[in-house]
Amino acid sequence: MSALQASRLLADVLHGTPPQQRRAMAKAITLLESTRPDHRREADALLNALLPHTGQAFRLGISGVPGVGKSTFIEALGLYLIGQGHRVAVLAVDPSSSVSGGSILGDKTRMEHLSVHEHAYIRPSPSGGNLGGVAAKTREAMLVCEAAGYDIVIVETVGVGQSETAVADMTDMFCVLQLPNAGDDLQAIKKGIMELADLVVINKADLDPDAATRAQAQITSALRLLGLHGRPETAHHDETLWHPRVIQLSALQGRGVDAFWQAVSDFRRLQQANGRLAARRQRQARAWMWERIDSGLREAFAHHAAVRERLPQLTEAVLAGRMVASAAARSLLSAFFHAPPMGGDATPSPSLNDRSL
Repeated sequence: MSALQASRLLADVLHGTPPQQRRAMAKAITLLESTRPDHRREADALLNALLPHTGQAFRLGISGVPGVGKSTFIEALGLYLIGQGHRVAVLAVDPSSSVSGGSILGDKTRMEHLSVHEHAYIRPSPSGGNLGGVAAKTREAMLVCEAAGYDIVIVETVGVGQSETAVADMTDMFCVLQLPNAGDDLQAIKKGIMELADLVVINKADLDPDAATRAQAQITSALRLLGLHGRPETAHHDETLWHPRVIQLSALQGRGVDAFWQAVSDFRRLQQANGRLAARRQRQARAWMWERIDSGLREAFAHHAAVRERLPQLTEAVLAGRMVASAAARSLLSAFFHAPPMGGDATPSPSLNDRSL
């Protein structure tokens, strides 16, 4: 991409007409998702230029098991928010096949009314095998949406179960959708996704009102028992802390969406007043940096000349039962740390026990 093209892309994301801006956002996110080294450098430059225009949106994470109605709920919520004067961006993550690597990317199709609204932007992305229910570049995509002037950014996760917690580390509020008959008292107090929820929504409450009421009572009791977001003994008496709530709604019928947004607004006001929202974003920025370091190290390891030279032989030895996997891994790590990446003299790597570090 030439300097002129990069400048035009930046201008279109920030100030383009609606059609220009949407195309520019799509191009920018595609650039972010590229694995080509030159594209990555261009993406970094674009993000740094967009950064001063970000940070004003509210970031909302939505998770829940498949079939709970996440897409239907997000469409109902998005249309409601647009009616309140907001601009809404949705980053929907679809599961990738472990066999073919492909994704259907069907979430946008489900949101047929929201997807065509001029004040909404929906970007489906494949998970790419990433754990945690989000895509590798979801954080970067959020910044593009914020810079484009969308003041509500919703991240919809894959929906894989109780370990799907990565979205809580990149959003301002984490909401979990549950079904009326999703489990019992024991299920409600299991750690993981429930432990991080700021708001729990019993969706499809119209299908079985009695079951929805029981689920609401069970989960409310469980959240008090877990003592989330504060000291277990006193958190529910501290008015400066947010106490996770459990509400019922029917996204299909549009009932309860206003109560949901009222709870979100209460959360936002309280977190801003006590400074926890800013602190949360700082923790997330630090976690994002280390996540990218981890990803970069994995990539460097996979492309290291000495590693690539030894990998086939060691893989064959592991598959044939001549070497345990842990020993093969240590051998490859030794090659990575002590052999030069592209030939030449190796520079000894410092030991983790080196007191000079």
